Amino acid sequence: MAMTSIPWTADEEANTLLAADPNALLIGFALDQQVSVQKAFSGPKVLLERLGHLDPARIAALDPEAFAAICAERPAIHRFPRAMAARIQELCAVLARDFAGDGARVWNGATDGEDLVRRLAALPGFGPMKVASMTTVVHLHLDIVIPGIAAVLPSDPCLGGVRTAEELAIYQAGKRAVKAAKRAAKGA
Repeated sequence: MAMTSIPWTADEEANTLLAADPNALLIGFALDQQVSVQKAFSGPKVLLERLGHLDPARIAALDPEAFAAICAERPAIHRFPRAMAARIQELCAVLARDFAGDGARVWNGATDGEDLVRRLAALPGFGPMKVASMTTVVHLHLDIVIPGIAAVLPSDPCLGGVRTAEELAIYQAGKRAVKAAKRAAKGA
């Protein structure tokens, strides 16, 4: 059964938006770099409040400078609001052009797990980690059945597997520990 909330922020409305609006979820993933998970996935709700919509075609068509200014309003949607504004517009242009403005078509149109991975990897800003997490979200959170999805799910823990606030805290602590170990090994 699909989740009605993806508990990655402290704001239940933002969490509900992530589960209800595929475009919001994909925008959150686009923002998920060099900021906390909570900050990244709160961004779609902030944009919705500022724009009144999350329509990819309309976002892609906005003047880049005007959209960057919207993203930079305090509180900014990201620590690098101008760069992320460009990334969001690039993502929205692809969603509008290739998926009729509906992020759900990214996974609903996938023929199998490998096709889903290809579709996600083709989205601007989606590298291997985001693709793995988003594949897991499609499977666990959205409860979408795609042939062969089990074969492409990551074996390591990823954000996509986080289903509660407690699991998010454990995931983030583990991620910090791995980063600290890498820094220590690099310094040795």
